[in-house]
Amino acid sequence: MTTALERVMDAIDIETYIVCNDENEGKKLALQLGQEMNLGEIDIMYQEFDGYGVRVRLRKYVYKPGNLYKYLNQEEKT
Repeated sequence: MTTALERVMDAIDIETYIVCNDENEGKKLALQLGQEMNLGEIDIMYQEFDGYGVRVRLRKYVYKPGNLYKYLNQEEKT
């Protein structure tokens, strides 16, 4: 049986709003959030500070270009 995560084509994005004092604190907290969620290496794809906090989009690549894609080798089982 395969997991849903093994069938993700490339990446998972998480978008949220983090209350913080400035853009640098927001970036630090966003990266900390990725660690706390056990995502490993994440990228910040979008960041916008509005005076109260920062809207961020984090991306966790499940498969980077050139990786062995498990979903190409799985037989369809239902």
